Amino acid sequence: MLYRDRRPLIVFLVPGFLLMLVFLYYPFLVNIFNSLFDIRSMAGRQETFQGLANYRKFFLEDPIGRVALVNSVKIMALTAVFQVGMALILALMVDSIKKGQQFFRVVYFFPIVISATAIGLMFNLFYSYDGGMFNQIRAWFGLDRVFWLDKDRAFTMLAIPILWQYVGFYFVILLTGLSGIPEEVYESAALDGATGLKKVWYITLPLVSDVLVTCTTLAVTGSIKVFDLPSVIARNGAPNGLTHFLGTYMHNQAFVAQNVDYGSAISIVIVVFGVIAAQSVTRLLGRFARSEV
Repeated sequence: MLYRDRRPLIVFLVPGFLLMLVFLYYPFLVNIFNSLFDIRSMAGRQETFQGLANYRKFFLEDPIGRVALVNSVKIMALTAVFQVGMALILALMVDSIKKGQQFFRVVYFFPIVISATAIGLMFNLFYSYDGGMFNQIRAWFGLDRVFWLDKDRAFTMLAIPILWQYVGFYFVILLTGLSGIPEEVYESAALDGATGLKKVWYITLPLVSDVLVTCTTLAVTGSIKVFDLPSVIARNGAPNGLTHFLGTYMHNQAFVAQNVDYGSAISIVIVVFGVIAAQSVTRLLGRFARSEV
C-alpha cells in the first residue's frame, strides 16, 4: 500500500472535487434545467415549461443544427483516422532513427504552443481571396483566383488546420510509448524473420495499443469540442451556416441569437454525444487491442 494513512489525501482531494462541483457539474445541471424552459435572454427568467421541445427542434426541425451535428461527426472521424494516424506514422519514423529525435519532437510539437486564434488568423491569410498566399501561388501559374471558403470547399479548408494543429501532441505521446518498447523484443523478432511492416503489426502496435486507445479517445472527444479555429476562420458558420460545428452553433444560439434555452439543449447534446463517442471508441479499440495481444 502506497499510503498507510489516507486521511491527508482527503485534504487534497476535497478542494479539487469542490471546484469540479461548482464549475462543472452545477453548470451542467443548470443547463439541463434551462433546456427544458423557454428563456429569451441571458438575464431572462423561466417563462413556460416546454419539456423536450428544444431537443425535438434540434434533431427534427433545425436544418443548421443537423449540419452542425453532421460536421462534428465528420471531423470526429477524420480526427481519429488522419490526426492520430499521421501522428502514429511520424512517431514510427522518428523512433527508427538514432539521432535527431529531440529536434523532431520540438518541430512537430510546436503548433501546440501557438494559440488557436493565431493559427486561425494565419490560415485566413492563406485563404484570403484578395492577396491570400494560395491565390498568389495560383496567380504565379496563371490560374484564376479561388474563393477557398465557398460552400463546396469550406469544410475541407476548416478541417486542414483542425487536424494539423494537434498531430504533434499525439506524436509526442506515441513516440514516448514507442521508446518504452525494449530493443530486445525487436532483435528476437528479427531472428524469427520478422521485418518491416510485420514488426509494426505484430509487435509495435500491440505493445502501444493502450497508448493508441488513449490518444484516439482524446482526439475524438477533443474534436467534438471544436470551437476556436472555425470561429476565427469562418465566423457564424459562413457560408450560410454550412461550417457550423456543435460548439460554434451552441455559442451562436446562446450568445448571438440569445436563444439561451436552445443553446443549453445543444450543450447537453454535446456532452451526451461526447460521452457516447468516448465510450464507443474505447471499447471498440480495446477489443481490437486485446485480440492482437
